[in-house]
Amino acid sequence: MQKFTTLSAIAAPLPIDNVDTDMIIPKQFLKTIKRTGLKEGLFYEMRFDVNGKRIDNFVLHRAPYDQAKILVSGANFGCGSSREHAPWALLDFGIRCVIAPSFADIFYNNCFKNGILPVVLPKDNVAQLMADADSGKKISIDLDKQTVQAEGQNTLPFSFDIEPFRKHCLSNGLDDIGLTLQKLDVIGEYEMKQKQQTPWLAA
Repeated sequence: MQKFTTLSAIAAPLPIDNVDTDMIIPKQFLKTIKRTGLKEGLFYEMRFDVNGKRIDNFVLHRAPYDQAKILVSGANFGCGSSREHAPWALLDFGIRCVIAPSFADIFYNNCFKNGILPVVLPKDNVAQLMADADSGKKISIDLDKQTVQAEGQNTLPFSFDIEPFRKHCLSNGLDDIGLTLQKLDVIGEYEMKQKQQTPWLAA
């Protein structure tokens, strides 16, 4: 998993509450277990009409937001059915951070497992960042300092909370597999001990 330390990038404004996982990645794109190629389905029903024609004024179709690495959105982002394809699609597009007043629990947890930083901020802070994003300003995130600041922001950076363990995993690029691989020596010792104590199980 790619490490997350600092990020300064264009942020796409998506001022919608209750963006659910079916909006993020519709069900027809869930047939694969590959994490690549899913950007084509990201917000598909908002990016294309019923005939498959591109909706040019959708934010992610417009420059500079077509290169956005940050998404600023409304409350309860990622609600709806549980699907890990939602953070996969965001990541495949290039989104490394989502800023919102609140997130659905399962989506929030899945973000950390896939290298995306979900930042929870008060509504007034999000509204300010939404306005900054709408004017094309870059937004900077510092995970170590736990701060968010828009380009040219005259006030102090906004601070966000994050659990120390999640912060450690993101900072070091550790998903569940990466965490397990850190324990290979202990796992090897356990397996050797099991073979000695119960050799018939290893036969």
